Amino acid sequence: MELHHEFTVPVPVDDAWRALLDIERVAPCLPGATVDEYDDKNVSGSVKVKVGPVTVTYTGTAVFEERDETAHRMVLVASGRETRGQGTARATVTGTLDERDGATAVSVRTDLTVTGRPAQFGRGVLAEVGERIIGQFAACLSERLAEQPQPMADTAPAGVAGTGTAAAPETAEAREEEPLDLLRTVGPPLAKRVAAALAAVLAVGALAARLRRWRRSHK
Repeated sequence: MELHHEFTVPVPVDDAWRALLDIERVAPCLPGATVDEYDDKNVSGSVKVKVGPVTVTYTGTAVFEERDETAHRMVLVASGRETRGQGTARATVTGTLDERDGATAVSVRTDLTVTGRPAQFGRGVLAEVGERIIGQFAACLSERLAEQPQPMADTAPAGVAGTGTAAAPETAEAREEEPLDLLRTVGPPLAKRVAAALAAVLAVGALAARLRRWRRSHK
């Protein structure tokens, strides 16, 4: 399925370009994402997605196949697999940046293929979930770009945190530990649709398990 999202960040296009390529800096803005390694082209990490009582963790890699600094266009190909299950996800993400009145408009096109439990939600649900996630990401990115480095207090007493940016890694780390909670992200109306889809998936899984047990007991 193909998804399209847009957002704006309040900085010139060159600044936004550099920020988006700073993977370790922006990754905490993406709910549920954790970056393990990044070598300026290849990214490895994981994404945790929670739907009600079920948490699905994908581990995988992403590769920058294109980074055109002149055109401000990037293409990222990502693939992942469930750590406990057979589900897979693959996405080709194309981002283009355009400067508008001193700010930057970011357009993101995603060619997404998902198998496993999340695939049962359908294109409409996944598109709306993607819209909410992109909105959260844009708000977080804008906040980070607006941050000004603060000098650390050299004379801070032992055991007392300074007033600079030293606390930022703890915040980012805590955010990375939390899975992306789809029911909380999408809001009550869409949550009912997601929950209904999840219930159907779990019911099919439970029925299949019972059939397997019945067959084993009648052999």
